[in-house]
Amino acid sequence: QVQLVESGGRLVQTGGSLRLSCAASGRTFSSTFSSYIMGWFRQAPGKEREFVAAISRGGGTISYADSVKGRFTISRDNAKNTLYLQMNSMKPDDTAVYYCAASRYISTVPTTTPNDYNYWGQGTQVTVSS
Repeated sequence: QVQLVESGGRLVQTGGSLRLSCAASGRTFSSTFSSYIMGWFRQAPGKEREFVAAISRGGGTISYADSVKGRFTISRDNAKNTLYLQMNSMKPDDTAVYYCAASRYISTVPTTTPNDYNYWGQGTQVTVSS
């Protein structure tokens, strides 16, 4: 009954910007979205899924992968059950399928570990051309 749907992925050129959205729905998220740590992960062809960014339940604490720090911004709107990822100064290495995920992990610091996330979206393709 829990569903996460990413959107916004497309082709952009190096140095461009893109905003991804993740809409949460279902019985669980209809009233308890704010109870979950939310994160973004990505997976490039031939590579394993890697952490991108995560945000605490209230949105006040954020973690970023070193590769995206200073370029990407994660945010959430609990009233809309929506997670966002603003990507600026994009590079070809950012090309990947991007996934949003929700975690029930109990911590004041948003987890960066994929195994701590319980629900995953289907992914949205982001391609950065050189």
